[in-house]
Amino acid sequence: MPIHDQGYRRYGGGKDARGQAWLVIARAGIKTMVARRLFLALLLVSWVRFLYECIRVYLATNFGQFSVLATTAQTFREFLEFQEVWVFFITIYVGAGLISNDRRANALQIYLSKPLTRFEYVAGKAATLAVFLLGVTWVPAMLLLIIQGLFAGSFAFVREHLFLLPAITVYAFLQVSLATFAMLALSSMSKSARFVGIMYAGLIFFTDAIFAMLKFLVKASSASLVSPTQNLAQLGDVIFRVPPRHDTPAVASLLVIVFLLVASIVILERKVRGVEVVA
Repeated sequence: MPIHDQGYRRYGGGKDARGQAWLVIARAGIKTMVARRLFLALLLVSWVRFLYECIRVYLATNFGQFSVLATTAQTFREFLEFQEVWVFFITIYVGAGLISNDRRANALQIYLSKPLTRFEYVAGKAATLAVFLLGVTWVPAMLLLIIQGLFAGSFAFVREHLFLLPAITVYAFLQVSLATFAMLALSSMSKSARFVGIMYAGLIFFTDAIFAMLKFLVKASSASLVSPTQNLAQLGDVIFRVPPRHDTPAVASLLVIVFLLVASIVILERKVRGVEVVA
């Protein structure tokens, strides 16, 4: 039988532009999660509050006897605050294994041996989680603002409350960024996704418990600084121009959030390596 030459042949495929490798990781992660029926059910349930708000807006704009349900800036603040419970569950469900599973399978060495930078790897993992979190916070909140105008037959409310557009965007992205990078940092510290989920839940519940104890015993205005969720809540009140729930300065709460984001990024920089360095 003839022997065909197996020497050098020019590559006939396409070549992606540099800096787009993170999209491959993000797409793969999103497809993996969407294929899970339990996760899809979780996403559907997370939109129940949106449907409730739509019905509320419809009644308030079309029936005078329901005017007490009229939409205000507080409505959007309360909606995003309610969605925090779904942010919590989705962060654990999606994010706990994003890096820890790769560490358990020793896949980091494979990922980073390719023409793939650590930044692209982390960006792809972050995008996987952030897409779903924005899908239960920013997306429904913006849709609710549009629906309010459609049901009312006028966008007068939107024009009178233009600050809601940046307010919803800033708060939702701040909320999602903190959850995303905190979870990725924890995920990079363990090879067990279950343990990562427990650590994240423990961090939230423990800090909230410390805040409640300090508030009850000391009654100090700075007690909220120990809790990431309370600092986010304080910033949310300021961003949506509603009375703040704590006496803590908004600048102090912002500094706490920035510190947590920076600490998470530093942990990722040290833990996401092609070869694990043991000190």
